[in-house]
Amino acid sequence: MDESLRAQIETYLSHLDGLIRRGRQVRDTLANDPSNRLAIAATRAWHEDCGITINQLSGGSKAHWLARSFSEAFLMRSAAGHAAEGASPEEIVKRLLDVLEQAVASLTGTDDGPVISASTQAPDPHRFDFVHNPELRPIVEQAYADSRRALEHEQYEVALRTSCGILEAIITDALEHKGLNALGAPDSPSGKIADWSFETRLAVAQKVGLIRGGCARLPPIARTYRDFKDANGEGQSESSVSERDARRTGQVLHVVMRDLDPGR
Repeated sequence: MDESLRAQIETYLSHLDGLIRRGRQVRDTLANDPSNRLAIAATRAWHEDCGITINQLSGGSKAHWLARSFSEAFLMRSAAGHAAEGASPEEIVKRLLDVLEQAVASLTGTDDGPVISASTQAPDPHRFDFVHNPELRPIVEQAYADSRRALEHEQYEVALRTSCGILEAIITDALEHKGLNALGAPDSPSGKIADWSFETRLAVAQKVGLIRGGCARLPPIARTYRDFKDANGEGQSESSVSERDARRTGQVLHVVMRDLDPGR
């Protein structure tokens, strides 16, 4: 990717990250005190800033899928699915946060350009055609859908564990396809790739050039996701998984998907 293009994408991602942080703050304030005047004013200002950014990313087109998602966030649907009345302020904030996350996913999941205005259609579901094992593809695709759903329902530990499971599966697939002989080096681990630790697989994949340095942003708790408590209460507590950890892990997953499938 052209460096100027990469820089532009990073600028957008940084701006979106700031909007998401502000959105979570006003969401929490509204949840505690819906009539707080300062919070209402801050929410309106946030709405405007979101609208400006969405307009830029949509290329000024109201027909763009992202622009439509932004507009629909302000509507409440009747039982028949028709627009009825305005949703509550807190609900609107939650919906707009989801729209911003969609924008982040679109930017981190493609090399096609610094903005997502190239298409007025909703993005196709993520496909894992780059996975070499055909039996694994439908499994990770379903897991990806599950991780997004868990994030939407604020099940952050489930979202993080599922994203990590996908990450481990697709990196293992790439390593095994490359083969132990191609991975060979004096300091390479011995034994089967499937027996390596999660951390080792990430390190080797980066060392041999299968992925770049995106995994450096992986939260520490994600690196030890296999140590979460099992049914017998063994391991570390899942309650320590934060929303930020879950979302950051999902972003890293998108970056690795892009690394493993540069043509996406």
